[in-house]
Amino acid sequence: MMNPIPHGGTVEFPFAPVARAFESNFAAGAEHGAAVCVYHRGVPVVDLWGGWADEAGTDPWRPDTLGVLASPTKALVTGAALLLVERGLLGLDTPMSEVWPEFGSRGKENVTLRMVLSHRSGVVCLDHDPITAYGLRTHTPIVDALVTARAEWEPDTDFGYHATTFGHLISELVRRRTGLTVGRFFAREIAAPLDLNCHIGLTDPASAHLAHMIESKAEELMRGEDPGEIEELRDPGTLTYRATLASMSQEPADPTVEDPSYGGLASARSLARYFASLIGEVDGFRLLSAATVDEMRKVRSSGMCQVMMSPCSWGLGVQVPDSPVFPVDAGLSGAFGLSGANGVFTFADPEHELAFAYIPNAGSEAMGSMDPRNRRLVEAVYRCVR
Repeated sequence: MMNPIPHGGTVEFPFAPVARAFESNFAAGAEHGAAVCVYHRGVPVVDLWGGWADEAGTDPWRPDTLGVLASPTKALVTGAALLLVERGLLGLDTPMSEVWPEFGSRGKENVTLRMVLSHRSGVVCLDHDPITAYGLRTHTPIVDALVTARAEWEPDTDFGYHATTFGHLISELVRRRTGLTVGRFFAREIAAPLDLNCHIGLTDPASAHLAHMIESKAEELMRGEDPGEIEELRDPGTLTYRATLASMSQEPADPTVEDPSYGGLASARSLARYFASLIGEVDGFRLLSAATVDEMRKVRSSGMCQVMMSPCSWGLGVQVPDSPVFPVDAGLSGAFGLSGANGVFTFADPEHELAFAYIPNAGSEAMGSMDPRNRRLVEAVYRCVR
């Protein structure tokens, strides 16, 4: 007889449907281990976890279990960048070459932070000098590769997902202004005052409880599996292939190194707390001003992404409605956040005073659309507040 699925957590009574949706994901056989957390008006109203952190089903998920964020790592990096904008140390529309002179070559002399945040810079490929584990550990080789990279289109004339370059571009700007890489800056200036269990580079892995991430469809593609209908990933000459498979490290991930584009780690309760701090005070601390968040939420890029060849809409460093991965019909009309190809989903909604984070370890089978597990949970949250 199989062991019962372990679970725990709390739910405020008006949000009981979220607990039922969470349980239904397990009942449908869609989950192995996961956690979901919801903040409403600056306080947690849902904090649930269940299932197993390991693939064998012997290590129960815990409230402090860390999952790999994948793309939502970029939301942590965005917060760090915009905090420096508010402090006057970075400018959204200042050419990055004024802070980082070596960067201004090969069509990049007018690229700005705003263009990177809205995925409009054109600096999306490192296939000429791909990221390696050594490069992630030492930082400098990736910086050198960004200097010699070219803009793949005239900056600010189109948009395409900066899958591998986003975090590294911003990390070097942060380092030039503060002396700290973005992971260290985030730890000191954001994670510490908010008491977050969120990391871009895990400094003390022995004290952390890590979820073993079961491969998602995206990760299978990274191993060279058949891409099915994604024809662009079959052809090394396409921008899709060059900006993803040909640019990123193919070596096993190391949670101790900074991977600011897709290697962040967080618990669901801390990721929700982070997003809550973007739209209001959390225990007296608010990360960004309302004016800055209003700028984040404005649509900067929308339509067909030139890298992923699918529809998407971007604000500054965050997805905004409407697209298949961040759809209005799930209730997200006033929200901003990020979805991960591994199933992670997070958002904040100022009008409804909501912040949400869901972290599973059973990878998503959905590519280019909202994971059904996310949809059940998000729709349940909006039923509760409406």
